[in-house]
Amino acid sequence: RWLPVLRRRCDIAGKRLSGTGLAAEGRVLRAVLYVYHSRLLRHRSYLALQQVEQCLKRLWKMNLVGCIETLAELIPKKNTSQAHAECLVPSQPMLETVAMKVLGGCKLILRLLDCCCKAFLLSVKHLCSEEFILLNTVASGLLSRLWFVIQYRCVLETLMSLYGVLSTSLHLVSETQQMPYMKGFTFPSDISDFLGVNISSEVKKQKARMLTTKKPSSWLKKLFSTTPEAASEVGKTRNFAVNNCSISCPADSGEPAL
Repeated sequence: RWLPVLRRRCDIAGKRLSGTGLAAEGRVLRAVLYVYHSRLLRHRSYLALQQVEQCLKRLWKMNLVGCIETLAELIPKKNTSQAHAECLVPSQPMLETVAMKVLGGCKLILRLLDCCCKAFLLSVKHLCSEEFILLNTVASGLLSRLWFVIQYRCVLETLMSLYGVLSTSLHLVSETQQMPYMKGFTFPSDISDFLGVNISSEVKKQKARMLTTKKPSSWLKKLFSTTPEAASEVGKTRNFAVNNCSISCPADSGEPAL
C-alpha cells in the first residue's frame, strides 16, 4: 500500500525542487554577486546575499533531486493485486540515505528562508538610508521572489511530507530485513521535532516581518515622479553619477530601451 504513495511523493518533491523558479533566482543571485564583488566586498547587504547564495549552493551540491529520482526508479510501478504477493522494494541503506538527505535538505531550506528574510530586511534598511540604491533595490526584489518561490511551491512542506512516508517505509523494510547503514543515528519519527521549530508559525512570522518593514517611499516617489521639476532634478543626479563613475553608458531616462 505504501509503495505507490512513496513513488507519488518522490515525483512531487522532485518536480518542485527542480522547478525553474529556484534555478532562475539562483542564477540571478550569482550574477548580482559577481557584478558587485569588487565594490561591496565587506558591505552588509553583500555579505547577507552571500549567505543566501551559500545555502542555495549547498542545496544543489547535495544532489537531493537526483537521490529522490533514483529512489523513485527503484519502486515497482505495477501494483500487485494479490494480498500476500512478493515484490522488490528499495533496501534499507537506500531508504536511510534518502531520508538523511531529506532531513538535511529541510534544515537547509529552513536556513535559506531565514537568510532571505534577514537579507531582505537589511536591503530595505539600506534603501531607507539611501545607500547603494541599485544593489539594494535589485536585492530586495530578488530575495522576496526567492522566498515566495519556496513558499508558493511548498518545497519545505513537500519534503516534510516525503519524510513521513520514508519513515514508515524504513520501519517496515527494517522489520523485514535488518541492514542498518547509518549507524549511531536514530531517525526521528516526527521531522518537526528534528527541525526544532513550528514551520507554519515561523513562516508567518517571517512574512509579517517582511510585510511590515518600513518602506523607502518618500525618495522613491521623488525618484520616479512624473513632474518636470523632479524629473530634471533626478536627471541631473543621474548625469552626475554617470560622469563621476566614468561609466560609458547613456543616462537612465526611465524609458524602455530597444
